[in-house]
Amino acid sequence: MAPMGRPLLNRRLAEFRTTIFAEMSALAVRTGSINLGQGFPDSDGPEEVREAAVRALRDGHGNQYPPGPGVPELRTAVTEHQQRWYGLSYDPDREVLVTAGATEAIAASLLALVEPGDEVIALEPYYDSYAACIAMAGGTRVPVTLRPDVTGPRPAFRLDLDELRAAVTDRTRLILLNTPHNPTGTVLSRAELAAVAELAVERDLLVVTDEVYEHLVFGTEHTPLASFPGMRERTVTISSAGKTFSFTGWKVGWITGSPELVAAVRSAKQFLTYVSSGPFQYAVAEALRLPDSHFHGIREDLLAKRDLLAGGLADAGFRVFRPSGTYFITTDIRPLGETDGFAFCRALPERCGVVAIPNAVFYDHQDQGAPFVRFAFCKRDSVLEEAATRLKTLAA
Repeated sequence: MAPMGRPLLNRRLAEFRTTIFAEMSALAVRTGSINLGQGFPDSDGPEEVREAAVRALRDGHGNQYPPGPGVPELRTAVTEHQQRWYGLSYDPDREVLVTAGATEAIAASLLALVEPGDEVIALEPYYDSYAACIAMAGGTRVPVTLRPDVTGPRPAFRLDLDELRAAVTDRTRLILLNTPHNPTGTVLSRAELAAVAELAVERDLLVVTDEVYEHLVFGTEHTPLASFPGMRERTVTISSAGKTFSFTGWKVGWITGSPELVAAVRSAKQFLTYVSSGPFQYAVAEALRLPDSHFHGIREDLLAKRDLLAGGLADAGFRVFRPSGTYFITTDIRPLGETDGFAFCRALPERCGVVAIPNAVFYDHQDQGAPFVRFAFCKRDSVLEEAATRLKTLAA
């Protein structure tokens, strides 16, 4: 019995216990399986970026508390990046905030902008921290489900714009958008984003956009929502270095937005980590200035990895939703005679020595996600080839 007879954990967080990622990673270690569950690369990013971090450490740059908003070099590099890739102009002193990865950026944004009773619309399935952060802010999450479409030549998950519009009520404060989308790999089109922007302006809504996979797109383009008419002043745009440069442990993220939005988020962020990743901020500033060829190379490398694993999954009998972005592949297990993603993923390591994640953990409506399973392909080719070989035993 807890002291005073009350549960120790805040009621808002009661539904959030050990994450599925921790459970499945532990299962991978216990069984010696290939871990295609958690989304982190198994090799480091560019050597010149790593050396930039070493140089910053040796030169004493960032070893003590960096400035609260982030080091000027990184904030300037972020503004240059937004101008270079998207034609968006930001003031590095008033419209950029460096965070401890995108996860803190999401938490700080929601804690700053959402009050108890506010509704927050999120595309379902959603990254698991979204639900926890909405709960910590006292908001109510309203999922709008991306639904599988298998009618065309390439199965994909689609956003129903009518469903999105119907989800908005007088209590809606904010839309939490993720594109390129984890876990489905969907990249929202210009037409879809234009419709979201029109709705946000019409109903006077704020939008927080998680764009951490902005450079990991295949055969399409990423377009920031902030670039649409009326959206710059109502959009908090989030990105980070971890996914683009394969240094997920550095935890360097950032937001861009109007001075008013950035000031609001900074008010919350300063009481979370205050500052972090001092020397790494200098290294990421150099990374953002790498030539275009580096960013194109990232895409080409991951595209080859995507196709390698997607082919193996198809050969194993899965229905494969080949992603347009991110480094995750969602599959449908029903062609294998399975319907329960949780049971399938918990048994998969013993069956063929591979770990995946059940998509149902990313849903409020878990029945909608029950038959879907996510695999990460941000691994060495040799690892993906071995995983594909192991998975083919399912076809037998």
